[in-house]
Amino acid sequence: MQEQLKYPEVIEKIKALGYEPYARKFDRNATISEIRQRFESLKPDTRDESVIFRIAGRIRTRREHGKLIFMDLEDFSGRIQLYIEVAKLTKREQELLMLISTSDIIGVSGFPLKTKRGELSLYVKEITILTKALKTIPNEWFGLKDQETRYRQRYLDILINKEVKDMIIKRSLFWQNMREFLLSKGFIEVETPVLESRAGGASAKPFITHHNALDIDLYLRICAGELWQKRLLVAGFEKTFEIGRVFRNEGIDMEHAQDYTMMEFYWAYANYKMAMELVEEMYKNIALKTFGTLKFEMRGFSVDLGKKWEEYDYVKTVKKFTDIDILNTNLEECLKKLNELGVEYDKKKINLERAIDNLWKYCRKKIGGPGFLINHPVIVSPLAKRNPENPNITERFQVIIAGSEIGNGYSELNDPVDQATRFVEQQKLREAGDEEAQMFDRDFVEALEYGMPPAAGFGVSERLFAFFANKPVREAQIFPLLRPEKE
Repeated sequence: MQEQLKYPEVIEKIKALGYEPYARKFDRNATISEIRQRFESLKPDTRDESVIFRIAGRIRTRREHGKLIFMDLEDFSGRIQLYIEVAKLTKREQELLMLISTSDIIGVSGFPLKTKRGELSLYVKEITILTKALKTIPNEWFGLKDQETRYRQRYLDILINKEVKDMIIKRSLFWQNMREFLLSKGFIEVETPVLESRAGGASAKPFITHHNALDIDLYLRICAGELWQKRLLVAGFEKTFEIGRVFRNEGIDMEHAQDYTMMEFYWAYANYKMAMELVEEMYKNIALKTFGTLKFEMRGFSVDLGKKWEEYDYVKTVKKFTDIDILNTNLEECLKKLNELGVEYDKKKINLERAIDNLWKYCRKKIGGPGFLINHPVIVSPLAKRNPENPNITERFQVIIAGSEIGNGYSELNDPVDQATRFVEQQKLREAGDEEAQMFDRDFVEALEYGMPPAAGFGVSERLFAFFANKPVREAQIFPLLRPEKE
């Protein structure tokens, strides 16, 4: 059982002075960055008492020089030095000042001045405590080094690591720019269920939960509403997209997490070629608006989104690097090649579809991009339209950047009979032990029977942001999932 926390003596001393150590509010009239923007041009050893600013933030450093105390105060917008003449404060404030230390959150009022050394400061006329910290934040120069500790105490990591704070801001901007781009193209944003009776729209192992009121097991969705957005196509919506959280009960590595943000769009009367043009434009738009460049260093590759995007044929690429013709192969031949190449795979769950996918994943590491992988075989594309010239391949594409797939789209399958047939094949794989194979969704097939227009769909996850930022996916998340600490 956890030991009950007790207030330290300093809390009682603060209360005895008539201050609330955990205040309810503070009326600010400026941020630190606003003061800096207006008064950075002040000349050294001058002050401007024409306006009084009320600011709040966390004390990062404290230094005493005789009758002067200097503190660095930080809010979300920036940091500024506080210039405190102790004798000019009230006796009550002086006593409070002796109880205030680094990591505390305080509110002050005062006017700007420049010290003789040219340091813009706020001359403090009044000071109050807003939150008394019971623990001291680690020094930003010698702070959190262990990755596990950084993730577990992410709030401290953000406080002392400007790079992490900037990443979070860019992450927000990334999704904002994607949303604005799609809205500008006439798409409308929708929300679809996170809890599903069948996990569909992708090949992945789902998380299972239980609904008490209905007494049924449900799945946390593994994609951003693919089969639901297609139902909206049936319902007459022609351009939809969703940005939301998805969940996959899979492994952890540089490119994979268990829950993450994903965007999917669906576009009636378009095909995969039209979607490829839109996606290329979208990626360039997001890169420029979020990172200010089209050139990136990522995963050991130099990637220039501004150059011509190549097209890589799935079958030809695998043939080139492995000498396997995946349209005329079998499981035994694929496994022999995987073993020869030293590719690790799950021997208990392997089948021809998984074997072909593993061969491709070996090949993709050799391609820097940017470009599109096209002409996927039907066996690995259960929701894509067949190519009319070759029914063994599909009208599907994946964005290839820095040796990885960073986005997936296709001409959507809208033939209910073909879709039902492929669901049956997927169900057979599932019954044979493949937990990532798709489930038969009779309700979706019925929706297709009412008629879904020809359409293109596309999905991309926060992996794209992680690649642009050149960080592992978990590092690019705000609070990555961790095992709980043992009590």
